[in-house]
Amino acid sequence: MSESLNADEIAHLKSRVTVVGAIVNVFLTLIKIGVGVMGQSTALIADGIHSFSDLASDLLVLVAIKLGSREADYQHPYGHKRFETLATVILGLGLIIIAAGIAWDSTQRLLNPETLTIPNFDTLGIAAISILTNEWLYHYTKRIGQLTRSKLLLANAWHHRSDAISSIIVLLGIGAVLLGYPFADTIAALLVALMVGKIGLHLIIESIKELVDTALPETLIQEIRRVIKTTQGVESIHLLRTRQMGEDAYIDAHIVVNAKISVSEGHVIGDKVRESLIKKFDEVVDVLVHIDPEDDEFHDKSDRLLSRNEILILLNKTLGDELYTRVDAVNLHYLDKKIEVEIVIPQLFLVEATQAIHVSQQCHALAKQHDSITTINLFLKV
Repeated sequence: MSESLNADEIAHLKSRVTVVGAIVNVFLTLIKIGVGVMGQSTALIADGIHSFSDLASDLLVLVAIKLGSREADYQHPYGHKRFETLATVILGLGLIIIAAGIAWDSTQRLLNPETLTIPNFDTLGIAAISILTNEWLYHYTKRIGQLTRSKLLLANAWHHRSDAISSIIVLLGIGAVLLGYPFADTIAALLVALMVGKIGLHLIIESIKELVDTALPETLIQEIRRVIKTTQGVESIHLLRTRQMGEDAYIDAHIVVNAKISVSEGHVIGDKVRESLIKKFDEVVDVLVHIDPEDDEFHDKSDRLLSRNEILILLNKTLGDELYTRVDAVNLHYLDKKIEVEIVIPQLFLVEATQAIHVSQQCHALAKQHDSITTINLFLKV
């Protein structure tokens, strides 16, 4: 669905949903911390700090969207999508630091019961408002994230969902205190801290995987293999590499085609593979296709074969200057660590059969002199 949107429309949608989230989080931060302080609820204050972290993440997302939406340039030929990934790592670190602070404060209160506070009834209403508001933000942000295929927006959507869940914990904690369980509010704050820390750790791990070019999910790779193998002209795949950059996926594929087709035909097959993958998968934005005449992945690369120039010099010596100048084409096939040579000569220059036989014998003798040459085939062009 996102393929119908251009880059400017996607950037606009990302920015708009993030600005809406930031405005809502400003409101929630102020009201939760304010009422939490006045209503003496440690859990609601912790939840307010959680909302503040969401506000910080919204601002970080805006910056990342601004940087990440820039077109590729000379210094960044693959674009700037990694800015979003880096922003997600920073966001994760921030969440862990905030979670550690809340957990430390809650632990100290549990170890020193005299510091426990008793929240008032008003804090319940604020927790309920937070639940409803953040659940709405979750669905709104998730919808735009899926539309624009933005991992950063989807991560931000889950921050809103986590804020809603933490507000549920706060609601239960405050309610338990009002029912006569004084430790419940602080325990709720500690649970909120653990949840925030877990989210931060998850964001860091997933983003680091992307920064170190971790492959796409195995199920997606298998589907990519299927599309490549079913492309007409492809005989097999002997190397497939994938990586992620923001919401975009990149593929490097080594495909095996018929060894005797022309370079141009191999190029056309490679283009078909590229077009099929980009059309089939929304996340795939670029495919690099390497054409191979055989599966040479495990060949010993140290074996040196004669170059085209060296073979042409040998043919010139063998055929003589007069006949060599009349050669129309020399095709070389480097297969199985050997060379097959094809010589094309216009038939009118070899009128008599004995001439063709003589040239063929010369080529056969040349092939026997060099281990790297398997055969030299002579073709007469009509």
